[in-house]
Amino acid sequence: MQVFGLVGNPVGHSLSPPMHEAAYEECGIDARYVTFEPDPDDLEAAIEGAHALGICGLNVTIPFKQGVLDLVEPDDLAARIGAVNTIDFGDADDRASVPTGHNTDAEGVRRAFGHHDVSLDGRAVVVGAGGAGRAAAFALADAGMSVAIANRTVERADELADEIDGANGHGLDALERVVANADVVVNATSVGMEANETPVPAEALHADLAVLDAVYSPIETRLLRNAAAVGATTIDGGWMLLYQGVAAFERWTGQDAPIDVMNEALRARI
Repeated sequence: MQVFGLVGNPVGHSLSPPMHEAAYEECGIDARYVTFEPDPDDLEAAIEGAHALGICGLNVTIPFKQGVLDLVEPDDLAARIGAVNTIDFGDADDRASVPTGHNTDAEGVRRAFGHHDVSLDGRAVVVGAGGAGRAAAFALADAGMSVAIANRTVERADELADEIDGANGHGLDALERVVANADVVVNATSVGMEANETPVPAEALHADLAVLDAVYSPIETRLLRNAAAVGATTIDGGWMLLYQGVAAFERWTGQDAPIDVMNEALRARI
């Protein structure tokens, strides 16, 4: 039996296990997906232990996405983003001496927009300069979009923008102006998760926008309700979560993911 899993702290809320195990069952793969919650000081030991025990792959979540970079061989995209959310330990018969690290959050962003037939050209606004914001900004820039990054701390937005050709940083007070001229908006902050709030002024939203909110609990945030009210295309955070998992599954197994089955398992628990 193959073992895959998720390492983070905490991980009790994760929706990844049912999504991945539904895929294994559908594809006839003898595998389990389990969660690991090491102490933050024990990350290196946890990754080494997983490697030694023959675990085939791990997803990585908060607070370990940056720390795990030094414990794997990151691919180019993960290195540029500065975060790893998927580790591949290699085939059971050909274990890599050093596991490889990947960032499927970026692919999750791209494929979420693609599922909704949104063309990634023109201007994008990414709200937030943390891990999800970095993944979104690089994904959209690599797709050919010009990217504006808005963050509560302007310095962090400027630092991220300096890493991306043609990007520029702003404070949140610039959102009304930059969103008004945008084609795509991604909320990569947690605003809207705990309260009925939105980081983007409703007045800036317009019908030509496509809006992706990385928040998936609640599945319909205030930002998405406001965007729908003006006729914009809305994409809930479940799609980004789904497609980052799809990308991890396909990397680990070499098989096409049963996307509809994974989505059904995910939506049943959101």
